[in-house]
Amino acid sequence: MSQYIVSARKYRPDSFGTLIGQDNIAQTLKNSILRGQLAHAYLFCGPRGVGKTTTARIFAKMINCSNPSEDMEPCGTCESCLSFAEGRSYCIHELDAASNNGVEDIKALMDQVRIPPQVGRYSVYIIDEVHMLSQAAFNAFLKTLEEPPAHAIFILATTEKHKILPTILSRCQTYDFNRITVDNIVRNLRMVASSEGITIDDESLHVVAHKADGAMRDALTIFDQTVAFCGTDVKYQDVLRNLNVLDYEYSFSLVDAFLNGDYPTALMTFDEILTKGFNALHFVAALSSHLRDLVVSKSGGLEALLELPDSLKQRYKEQAERCHLQFLYDALGITTQCESGYRASVNPRLHIEFALMRLSFLSGKLSQPQAPQQTVHPQPAPAPQQAAQPSAPAPAPVQQPSVQVQPAPAEEPQPRERRTRASRAGGSLSMKAMMEDTPAAEVSSSGKETPVPADEVLKSKWPELAECYNDKPRLASMLKSTSLEIEETEGAKTVTFRVVNDAQKDWVESKLLHELEGNYRRIVGSLKVYLRVAVTPDNSPEQKKIYMPSEQAKELMAQNEEVKSLVKDLELDIK
Repeated sequence: MSQYIVSARKYRPDSFGTLIGQDNIAQTLKNSILRGQLAHAYLFCGPRGVGKTTTARIFAKMINCSNPSEDMEPCGTCESCLSFAEGRSYCIHELDAASNNGVEDIKALMDQVRIPPQVGRYSVYIIDEVHMLSQAAFNAFLKTLEEPPAHAIFILATTEKHKILPTILSRCQTYDFNRITVDNIVRNLRMVASSEGITIDDESLHVVAHKADGAMRDALTIFDQTVAFCGTDVKYQDVLRNLNVLDYEYSFSLVDAFLNGDYPTALMTFDEILTKGFNALHFVAALSSHLRDLVVSKSGGLEALLELPDSLKQRYKEQAERCHLQFLYDALGITTQCESGYRASVNPRLHIEFALMRLSFLSGKLSQPQAPQQTVHPQPAPAPQQAAQPSAPAPAPVQQPSVQVQPAPAEEPQPRERRTRASRAGGSLSMKAMMEDTPAAEVSSSGKETPVPADEVLKSKWPELAECYNDKPRLASMLKSTSLEIEETEGAKTVTFRVVNDAQKDWVESKLLHELEGNYRRIVGSLKVYLRVAVTPDNSPEQKKIYMPSEQAKELMAQNEEVKSLVKDLELDIK
């Protein structure tokens, strides 16, 4: 049996042109070689499997190539390129910092750096996982890294840039490698499959690419594992079963169940997923990702944000057209909340099932606000008839619509009145209420503006308000003993009554203020009266009470100089 080579090694890029997803870094390195502006130290950092070490090898081979091409690619035929390909090059050295992370290893490297290259112009030292070096090794490496011999070039590669000392970073040209996009991974996997004679569809390639999470090496490893399981004819269902990935069909069927309000189907689908051995938290994450893709599909011009095959993009678009944007927004809120509270839940399965039921009831909630809107729209229709009918010769029809339309103004001041009261009382308002609140004159049920009562009337009627709450002695006592402050603002009167502490103020504002204001308006006979509650200042005479002996002693000393002198002469402690 011939020796098998994994795809990650067999199809490893050997030139700048074959690098995947790092075009800007390749172009920068090629330009530096073309202009002869080579730095003595480079730092390649980024996630795993994105081509850091591969780029370092290509760069090292290129700067020692005797016959580079016009676009700065190694020829592959000179002695330096051949020796590198055969693994016998003495001008390119690779060091694993994870296993050689001590001071002695760095000293051995410093001794090796002094030796000039036998073939080529530069000795290139590629140090992988450089963040694994100890702090002492980093300090020993500083001087050599800053002023190496003219023939030495260092290329440091790491996945954790934040662990490298700032003194090392300042001596290197830093290149940040990006994660490889799904499209680039799919394109490269398709080329590998074609070279190996393997039949695989785009959906399966996208599953492998998503599983790789931006790492080309991981994608090729998963691809080899899939081929080993499925053979040369790879099917979509076999890929899902081998990689333990949840099928898209579950997400599509769940959203259809949510739109129909069919929570039994949603619960049974979730049970089927658990029966197949899938992780419950991964299921919620997949559902959130599906809802996100529906939002993107529903908004025009965002197709570039969908990393999906073309066949699935059309399905997402069709389902997104049947979903209300508010439904998708609320559904995403529920799923993200479910994810965040999953680990803290005592019963994780019930936690997710409750979220699925909430999602199933969303479509019903969205349809409920539409009913009052349909009844409100026909109401303005009689108003034009009422305005148009006076021009008709017969006056009789004019009074019929007036009787039907007249209750509308009587109901309108109540929500506006509550919103205005809440704003004056410092209460919280929703954005919808603020948008709906329009300035208008307060009117009574008869349609006429109510008068603003005088201050004497407001004060004289206050005891009647307290008597309304004789069945609540605590509240009645508080209302009878309070003091009133009246001020006029915007053609209305604001009556402020005071309570003893913040706890009473919060209790009145949250439980009683609206009721008190309504009863007080009924007593004074005016809608242009608003109530506000405040706390009596601590320094007011009626609230200043002395309890502790030390406070009594200080009060006595303040009132009598002889007592103060006696305390001072006897050196008494009044604390």
